[in-house]
Amino acid sequence: MDRVLGLLRLRVLRGVNLAIRDFYSSDPYVIVRMGKQKLKTRVIKKNVNPEWNEELTLIVEDPALPVKLEVYDRDRFSFDDPMGEAEFDIQPYFEAVQMDFKGLPDGIIIRKLLPNRQNCFAEGSDIRWVNGKVSQEMILRLKNVECGEIQLQLHWISIPSSTSFEVSVSSSKQQVDPVL
Repeated sequence: MDRVLGLLRLRVLRGVNLAIRDFYSSDPYVIVRMGKQKLKTRVIKKNVNPEWNEELTLIVEDPALPVKLEVYDRDRFSFDDPMGEAEFDIQPYFEAVQMDFKGLPDGIIIRKLLPNRQNCFAEGSDIRWVNGKVSQEMILRLKNVECGEIQLQLHWISIPSSTSFEVSVSSSKQQVDPVL
């Protein structure tokens, strides 16, 4: 835990045109992984355009590790059906967080990331200076599925010392499951 660089607050906003895995709809949820961390959103019943608007917080020790998303359809009597996956690199975002942007106008674009064969961006993703913080919004196209996108926002939380980190995590209700 002494290598913690900060916390990445990931807001899973919504899914768009997700794959149908039940009769006429799906019951989607998202699993987010980074290294050995695994977090999960709630299930949205019977909706291929779900609005999660849910915050998940990852502990960042190595910004070179990708963040991986997997979308599943919740099933009661069988294994959950896969609905696609995506991943993104936080290195450009982390580099922006390390810079000093005080005095810049609100909303200014720090860096623009474009879709290419190496990423899952459905469109350009801007890293911006908003309300005194570095923010990034992205739409990721899901892979290994016929259709679907996930919209996310990233926010960074600095950790002044490992002592304050231990206190804030122990008081948090969010569950971080190790990947087995």
